[in-house]
Amino acid sequence: MEKKHDCADCAFRKKYDDNPKSFLGWLWRWHTGFCPGWKGYITSLPDDQRSALAQKYNMKKYL
Repeated sequence: MEKKHDCADCAFRKKYDDNPKSFLGWLWRWHTGFCPGWKGYITSLPDDQRSALAQKYNMKKYL
């Protein structure tokens, strides 16, 4: 059974999108550096979507 990642609808991610400089936005961005769920989610995306998210969130390791 494959795990479903809710990263596309994550409330913390929305906080970052709404205000990247907020504490909760910062917390989400920091969290993505080691979150296995985020890594699974972003690496499961097609190359064009993964690249777009990596650029949007300045995540060079996923480019």
